Amino acid sequence: MLRILVCIVFILSVALTAGGIILTSRLRNRYKSDIFSSLLYFQIFIYTFGFYGIWGQVVIKTFLSQAVSPEVLSRLSDLALLLGLPFLIFAWLMLLTFSGTLTGRNQGRWFVPWFLLTNFSVLVILGFLITGKSSYNTSLIIRYYYIIMNLVYFFVSSYLIHFPWKRGSLIHDYDRRIVSPILFLIMIVQCVPLYFYTNQTWLAVIFIFAFFLGNNFLPLYFSYGTLVPSSGTGHEINTGFEEFCRKYDVSPRESEVIREICNGLSNKEISEKLFISLQTVKDHTHRIYIKTNVRSRVQLINSVKDSINPIK
Repeated sequence: MLRILVCIVFILSVALTAGGIILTSRLRNRYKSDIFSSLLYFQIFIYTFGFYGIWGQVVIKTFLSQAVSPEVLSRLSDLALLLGLPFLIFAWLMLLTFSGTLTGRNQGRWFVPWFLLTNFSVLVILGFLITGKSSYNTSLIIRYYYIIMNLVYFFVSSYLIHFPWKRGSLIHDYDRRIVSPILFLIMIVQCVPLYFYTNQTWLAVIFIFAFFLGNNFLPLYFSYGTLVPSSGTGHEINTGFEEFCRKYDVSPRESEVIREICNGLSNKEISEKLFISLQTVKDHTHRIYIKTNVRSRVQLINSVKDSINPIK
């Protein structure tokens, strides 16, 4: 029964990995942007760690526990973790790169050296704190290293997305308010079962599923959840939006209202931002609906999205 459960979760992991990488590749090809190259590298590195560091241990403990001695089993398990560790570190680096670039931040020349030095230092400190005078426990050290650094990097990534640099965000406010808290929630869901794990199979299954599913969130959201992705070039976006306005004879003031609707602002927020009355916003919105032949904000947003990023 245990082996059947392991096989089912493994198949799901492969499917989620393939789906995430395919979606991110499509995003990169669609927008021709280095931003999604960073996201693609994150996907590749994090899932490589998933199969080496996580599934490697599961397979070894499940299928070799009766064939080799506990000492050999422990060494093989540690080897699988160590093989996956570099991929995990570079996955976090790509996540920070993606989040920073997405919100208008440029990495300094010393960012990568400091990042690597920080990870090495944390590993060394955990080695001294956890091991003490007992034998060196690689699995336990890397487990707590993963929990601590995953919390740190996902939190930093959420912070970078939620607070863009001098309004330099390449995604809309609506998207930032969704992506940032969900990333934080994914971090918690991934780390909690791993923290309480000792040898419980059900906790291991929850962690593995949360790991592979959670790391699929970004490509899924930017493929299907975002309103009007602005990760293409500014010229492409402005040209597409201008064509949309000309097509439906939208006035300059109405075009401003449409932009703010696509940014996720409410009528009250639009009135405050554009310094017009709430009733004026409602009147503009009503005329926009009539001109564009839509009945709701969602339909309007999708219509604008199709004009800016037509399906090819």
